[in-house]
Amino acid sequence: MTDIFENYLSSTGELSAGEINFSAQFFKSVRLKKGDFFIREDESCRYVGFIVSGAVKAYAIDKEGKENITCFKFENEFVTSFSEFITREKSRRSIRAIEDSIIYRINYPDYQHLLCQMAAWNSVIKSVMEQEYNQKERYLLNYNNRSALDKYRHVLSNEPKLVQRVTTQDLASYLGITQRSLTRAKGQIHRPSVL
Repeated sequence: MTDIFENYLSSTGELSAGEINFSAQFFKSVRLKKGDFFIREDESCRYVGFIVSGAVKAYAIDKEGKENITCFKFENEFVTSFSEFITREKSRRSIRAIEDSIIYRINYPDYQHLLCQMAAWNSVIKSVMEQEYNQKERYLLNYNNRSALDKYRHVLSNEPKLVQRVTTQDLASYLGITQRSLTRAKGQIHRPSVL
């Protein structure tokens, strides 16, 4: 178990050092190469993961076969399709590495066992769910019904990590605009000023 995961759990203020050590045995390290799947659409959602290093994107494929990216997750974030994980259903989206990544994952039986053994984990998961909800709410508020230029400006000032670590194609999908519109918005903002 890495210090990154233990530090995250410690920072929640919900778990004691002993509880963190006990919890660690249920999380198994998995290495994903860029492009590898953590969860595939239409397959059973069997894991919750904690990203130690790297990044992933979550997306669904539309009728035209195009990716519609709904979020990105980076270090120190949990990742899964929570509703399908809890209900044991097939995932409605894929989660795929956009960088080489290390993820500590827990399967459903171990997750249930951990919740039964340690009530404090309910608070940790509640906090993770609240973060998920807030992220989705911010996405809807900031990226719906805005111009490509306004969306890109918002990303630059509020989510610069996306500009630094996500491809133009993936960022355009996430913002709900074409790659061309995103490139044009970048050009408008980053154009050198003429003296």
